[in-house]
Amino acid sequence: MTLPASPIAATPRKTALNAAHRALKAKMVDFGGWDMPVEYPGGLVAEHLAVRTSAGLFDVSHMGEIRFRGPGALAAIQHITMNDASRLKDGQAHYSALLTPEGTFVDDILVHRLSQHDYLLVVNAGTKDKDYAWIRGQVGERQLVQISDDSADYSQLAVQGPRALETLQKLTKVDLAAIKNYWFTFGEVCDVPHVLIARTGYSGEDGFELYLPSDIATTEKVWKALLDAGAEFGIRPCGLGARNTLRLEAGMPLYGHEISDTINPFESGHDHWLKLDKDEFIGREALLAVQAAGGPKRKIIGLEMVERGIARDGYPVLDLEGHEIGVVTSGSPAPFLKTNIAFALVPASVAASGEDVMVQVRANQVRAKQVPAPFYKRAKK
Repeated sequence: MTLPASPIAATPRKTALNAAHRALKAKMVDFGGWDMPVEYPGGLVAEHLAVRTSAGLFDVSHMGEIRFRGPGALAAIQHITMNDASRLKDGQAHYSALLTPEGTFVDDILVHRLSQHDYLLVVNAGTKDKDYAWIRGQVGERQLVQISDDSADYSQLAVQGPRALETLQKLTKVDLAAIKNYWFTFGEVCDVPHVLIARTGYSGEDGFELYLPSDIATTEKVWKALLDAGAEFGIRPCGLGARNTLRLEAGMPLYGHEISDTINPFESGHDHWLKLDKDEFIGREALLAVQAAGGPKRKIIGLEMVERGIARDGYPVLDLEGHEIGVVTSGSPAPFLKTNIAFALVPASVAASGEDVMVQVRANQVRAKQVPAPFYKRAKK
């Protein structure tokens, strides 16, 4: 597969697990200015299927962590994000986004409420520096809030899959089953104190994301312990390739593809997390205008190829008469579903019709049908 393009730094940064990845003979790539594993021996498909059927372990330490502290923290977050952080309780997280004044995406984020005046925002790796500068510019000199880029303090590991809980439970006394989806707690993991344990992830499966001290010894210790604990379940270390195919099957967006500074939440289908009824926030007026005008002119849709061919990122989308009407934002084979799927940005009228479209796959026009996203949903227990 072709990993989505990402900004490249002159000298890629390394996570604390760089040597561990190389010892496992991972294929390394420059992604978002980081030297990261794209896949391990055995390949992307095996990693993808391990997450769907047992467990997979990801190093996501390249993600950014931005801290808001002080009595003005909530007001600042409310001003710069589209979801309503006032609804969060201590130990709860939610999905949200930073928006431009035009109502398009600066980035999608997770907001964690640590306490009444203390919040942790997790942002994408390739946009972290941009996001931090943007946040500081928008919040300005607001009093009673301290904003810091704490990314260097954290290593972040994600254990995902139906056996993720059993794997991690071997290494902690925290009752993991008691942590609800999009909630978190702090506890000891593998003798490492005060680890943030969040029941979140980017795979469409149950799982946990761990925020650890970023030193090499601690991070390697927990990484190796998780691989040992999950060995009986067939856990695999997983790279960015499987992370991308998993999130696509699960209908999750990728910055620069389904969300960007040219796409708004109505177009991307993120209006569920858009709280226009809260007080003023950046982008609100522009989005109210879109709503008043009858909604967006474009929409992201899900596609399943019904003829032979893979819809890759950037391929043109055509109507059945051969006229270009849109573009594939993400596309790939779906290893678990055993079909070829894609997201595409098309006119809202086409999305509403549900009609088939064609995708220009090199020299061929290949038929695709519209299907609801997410393409894959894990079975409810």
